Amino acid sequence: MIRSKNGPVPRTGLARRTLLSLALAACSLGAMAQSYPDRPITMIVPWGAGGGTDAVARMIASLMEKDLGQPVNVVNRTGGSGVVGHTAIAGAPADGYTIGMITVEITMMHHQKLTELNHTGFTPIALVNLDPAGFQVRADSPYKSMNDVVAAVKANPGKFKASGTGQGGIWHLALAGWLRDAKIDPASVPWVPSNGAAPGLQDLVAGGIEFAPVSLPEARSLIDAGKVRSLAVMASSRAALFPNVPTLKEATGSDWATGAWRGIAAPKGLPPAVATRLEASVKKAYDSKEYKDFMAQRGFGMLWGSSQDFAKFMAKGDGDMKAVMTAVGIAK
Repeated sequence: MIRSKNGPVPRTGLARRTLLSLALAACSLGAMAQSYPDRPITMIVPWGAGGGTDAVARMIASLMEKDLGQPVNVVNRTGGSGVVGHTAIAGAPADGYTIGMITVEITMMHHQKLTELNHTGFTPIALVNLDPAGFQVRADSPYKSMNDVVAAVKANPGKFKASGTGQGGIWHLALAGWLRDAKIDPASVPWVPSNGAAPGLQDLVAGGIEFAPVSLPEARSLIDAGKVRSLAVMASSRAALFPNVPTLKEATGSDWATGAWRGIAAPKGLPPAVATRLEASVKKAYDSKEYKDFMAQRGFGMLWGSSQDFAKFMAKGDGDMKAVMTAVGIAK
């Protein structure tokens, strides 16, 4: 016998109460899933309005609204190189009414000790976009292939400069990772920090640097204008935007692949039924003609990853970023 405040309770009675509690909890979760969502949802974006991440988030949010029958309001929470917004997503109640668009920086920030938060602090919902790094030179550059670049860098370490983001940003690490994979000291190509791909590409055109390892969508206008030439894309397959640009594997034999990605996530501990509903809604948005047309017009790469695939994708990316950041002395 087990005693309670009302006296002895038979073990069979305790078991019945436990089963009843579990059943009630299951019914409560089931009811929550059936009624979810019954009020507006907030989608936090860690980057500024008007940028690529903001544009993708607003398209996904508008399509989710149609499916969920509730407003999905995009809120930009900027600052701290992405720390502020990612922290706001992770720290929200895990009830499905605050979600967010997380980005590649979540696999980088904690290695620099900008935050303790990493990809494990979220419930992954789905990966919706990947823009691999490209490798751009000026149109009149003497380097016609990636093998030309390899030979030149090996013969003249320190002579050539590259840019396209801040120190330790994704495009800096894309270049460093490739150099490391090619058995070349990443310091052989000094990095010139910039406030993004646009100023880096302008510096390339002006002759201030020799290489800009940014994404093809970012370089698109200058490529189309005949001012910039792309020698390779750091991905497992060629980009639909520029199908004549070879992969790094095709160009040099290197397996190195990386890029800027975006995905939907929620705070850790989200009820499974709600997570499943959100994933289904994002998948419907991803598969829609509206989303495909939008991504094609912008030149953004489409890549779907289910919640489980997204978790594995982030774990691998985190390991890759740690290795490269350690190699270039950025990891702390």
